[in-house]
Amino acid sequence: MHETSIALAVVDQIEQRARQDGRTSVRAVTLRVGELAGVVPDALEFCFAQACTGTVAHGARLSVEAVEARACCSACSGRWSVGMPPDLCCPVCGEAAAHLLSGRELEIAAVEWGEPAATAPSPEEPDPCAV
Repeated sequence: MHETSIALAVVDQIEQRARQDGRTSVRAVTLRVGELAGVVPDALEFCFAQACTGTVAHGARLSVEAVEARACCSACSGRWSVGMPPDLCCPVCGEAAAHLLSGRELEIAAVEWGEPAATAPSPEEPDPCAV
């Protein structure tokens, strides 16, 4: 099940960003997943919950946005929804698709952080902890 490795990679990227930005918790994560990416959303959600245990994303909610697979024909410039199983022949002229326009995505679309990033006091403001 490659959903486990995907979930671990997503959590790792979130943790790296959290360290860079001084974040300590995550409320929600949104992933964009193309219908041809070969990902089972339910399995990904289960694996994500397990991967988050003990991290800044512990307890975070996962939303998966499905991205429709679409193709473009180089012969007639027709565009169509590929569907599942994929139909890669142009419905207008019958030629094979030149390339996919969408449907292979697997990306972090959004992270909802649990608190504002830690910031240092600006030079104009006195540090309330300074003696």
